Amino acid sequence: MSLTATQRQTLSWAAIGLVACLLLWRLAPVLTPFIVGAGLAYALLPAVERLVRRGWRRPLAVLLVETAAITVVLALLLLIVPVLTRELPLLKEQLPLLVDRLDATLTPWLAQYGVQVSFDMNSVRDFIVKHWDANSDDWLSRAFASARIGGSYVLAIVGNAVLVPLVLFYLLMDWPRIAVQLQMLVPPRQRERFASFMGECDQVLGQYLRGQLLVMLLLALYYAVGLALFGFHLALPVGVITGLLVFIPYLGFGLGLALALVAALLQFGGWYGLGSVAVVYGFGQLLESFYLTPRLVGERIGLSPLAVVFALLAFGELFGFVGVLIALPVSAVMLVAVRRVQGLYLGSRLYLG
Repeated sequence: MSLTATQRQTLSWAAIGLVACLLLWRLAPVLTPFIVGAGLAYALLPAVERLVRRGWRRPLAVLLVETAAITVVLALLLLIVPVLTRELPLLKEQLPLLVDRLDATLTPWLAQYGVQVSFDMNSVRDFIVKHWDANSDDWLSRAFASARIGGSYVLAIVGNAVLVPLVLFYLLMDWPRIAVQLQMLVPPRQRERFASFMGECDQVLGQYLRGQLLVMLLLALYYAVGLALFGFHLALPVGVITGLLVFIPYLGFGLGLALALVAALLQFGGWYGLGSVAVVYGFGQLLESFYLTPRLVGERIGLSPLAVVFALLAFGELFGFVGVLIALPVSAVMLVAVRRVQGLYLGSRLYLG
């Protein structure tokens, strides 16, 4: 049975896609810093090109943009580290008191409804303190053990911290040349169609990234200001962290909410803190779900939040952390491909009869 030219071309692209997936699966740990660098390069490329068009030499423009990006990342780390170093020891100290306060509040409240409950708070308190200490010691022992056994984790972290900026610099420098070389690999008669397809992918992905970044910045500002109005000492770091974690659908909001609840319990220790968090985060979730994300992200690319969550889970299961990194870009490309195939089908004789 002989195959037509279209069928051979389809099989060729399917084979290339299968080989790419196999390579991605096998080389996932090695590819992580390169994929991170490529994603950052794609996000920062418009700023570099804008400076180049204004007369800046490309190496200087790349160096300036990358330095600004690294400064922002370090500033975010300086916000996160104080929260962890301050709240974790406080949480360890305050947990027994929080357990006693819960017993003093919950038992009378249940008694009003005829529910008689007797909690052995001493056992609960001892259990929490014991396992907290055990887990802390276990984490420390594992960290020291990994550092002793060749220092693989330490070397990996340091290596990625050095490699990602290098990859980012060279990709920003050579991006136009790489784009031309990739286009030259496409057969001449297919280049116009390929350029159109990649242009649409670039438009969809660019709109998603710009819209998501704007949502993150607005929510970081909202949460920081909202918590500050209720008197939280850690309003700025907790609010900024929550806003930035929104990039991870639903899970990011949950982590930010948990961090805010811990801060409320440690600072206020009562219903005022919990109520403040409920008001700020409840309204913030409504603002994000019904206005910011639909207007700034969803309407631009046509990718529903459910599709985003499925893509993150599916790619994460198949390819691990690298899969999470490439889930949204690949989903955007697949969305464009589905639109193209749908357009061809709707205009074909098979559909029109």
